Amino acid sequence: MDFVGKRIWFFIFSLIVISIGVVFLIISPGLKPGIDFTGGSTLRLSFENDVTQSQIRTKLTELGHDGAIVQKMTSGQEGDYFIRVGELQLPEKKSLLSSLQDSLSPDGINELSFDLVSPIVASETVLNAFYAVLAAVIGIFLYIWWAFRNMPSPLKYGFAAVIALAHDSFIVIGMFSMLGYLFDIEVNAMFLIALLTVVGYSVNDTIVVFDRVRENITLYPARSLRDNANSAIAESLGRSLNTSLTLLFTLLALMIFGGDTIKEFLWVLLIGVIVGTYSSLAIAAPALFSWENRDLSKLFNK
Repeated sequence: MDFVGKRIWFFIFSLIVISIGVVFLIISPGLKPGIDFTGGSTLRLSFENDVTQSQIRTKLTELGHDGAIVQKMTSGQEGDYFIRVGELQLPEKKSLLSSLQDSLSPDGINELSFDLVSPIVASETVLNAFYAVLAAVIGIFLYIWWAFRNMPSPLKYGFAAVIALAHDSFIVIGMFSMLGYLFDIEVNAMFLIALLTVVGYSVNDTIVVFDRVRENITLYPARSLRDNANSAIAESLGRSLNTSLTLLFTLLALMIFGGDTIKEFLWVLLIGVIVGTYSSLAIAAPALFSWENRDLSKLFNK
């Protein structure tokens, strides 16, 4: 298959997907920040009596928690709920649980978990997240530039890899904003960890393809970069698909049998593996050829 020859179609498809994600990012609230980024308290409670989300939300509003988030947990018992409110100290938490029990669940409420994050820690998390992503991108660019230093114009390999990383990150973030809009899925520290994991996975796949390009250029110097890039993609296709399918089956098993606490992490990985595999084959090497072919210069000089 002529992946490089069809690069414009791949680029257009990716641009459409990214644009859809941008629309959901613009639509309020965009990415829904979790407790790690906003501060506050989260509780996982198991109600012994039958209660509904609306009953819990109404009671929390009466107690002064107007912006409370109440979600029914998909795993565990029938009466298990996830509740997120503003910052609660221990006495305030005890008072809240007592009020909920008296009005909604006289038979008792079991506290499954309680987490508290101050706004100061949350703001530091946001700043550290930015630094982590920036450091990862710079480090990856420098590593690839050094790894391909013996090739003509090694910088283009680094730029092509960064383009693929930006592509993957934008799509994952856009998809997550869509999930947040449709299913109230929040972004937390696990999201950042998963996003960096996706970046690492995508880079690994991209380097495999670039390494095949380098090997083909060394073995067949008379062939064009287009032919060598297409051969590299074809040679890497089976390996990339097999690795991705194995990982996808593992992630699906974890999503089915794992707990709610890692669902956001798994969603990011699931989307990221699919997008990362696609970008390593359809974006990275074609972007490398576009750089060599000066596609942008030709486009703007028309």
